[in-house]
Amino acid sequence: MQATRIVAVRHGETAWNVDTRIQGHLDIPLNDTGLWQAERLARALVGEPIAAIYTSDLQRARATAQAVARATGAPLSTEPGLRERSFGCFQGRTFAQIEAERPEDARRWRRREPDYAPEGGESLAALRARITRITHALAQQHLGEQVLLVAHGGVLDTLYRLATGQEIQTPRTWQLSNAAINRLLWTPDGLTLVGWADTRHLDEADEAARDEPHS
Repeated sequence: MQATRIVAVRHGETAWNVDTRIQGHLDIPLNDTGLWQAERLARALVGEPIAAIYTSDLQRARATAQAVARATGAPLSTEPGLRERSFGCFQGRTFAQIEAERPEDARRWRRREPDYAPEGGESLAALRARITRITHALAQQHLGEQVLLVAHGGVLDTLYRLATGQEIQTPRTWQLSNAAINRLLWTPDGLTLVGWADTRHLDEADEAARDEPHS
């Protein structure tokens, strides 16, 4: 069967992740933790055959992907189709601010209404269609190979739902950790899940750091 192995990764941490501030299409850089996570991810993937790396054009994803490209030598391409969902008027606000300022919008967002979009933003149905198209297009180019996709929480959530048959409105029970390693298999019939939310490359480093003397 024609198949492409996909490693899918959410970018490293940003200050706005910590603040629960909505990033969407705003171009927020990695914080120090995110840069460290990107380097740990790169080390974890050094021994893997990666035919190509595709990254969102937003700098938090690009910086994460660039760390892996430097470590592995795999070719890196920027793909705007892997951008986070556009959150329109929500961008730059925290969850708490949205609840306080736009309670009806917040309610519809929490309900995960497929066709609802924040003012100036993108609906979950549109995001799903976009990620389905770009994943299919990229995977088709690498039959029999493995590729790395570096993107965002909303993109990773969509990939998980596509691979497991979860509907848009199903409450999320899976992790979308920064710089975790997620594995999928693509065939012309669609995606299947191989492994999800592997953070051992980050956990082991944390343990080693705690064991080191501090000067």
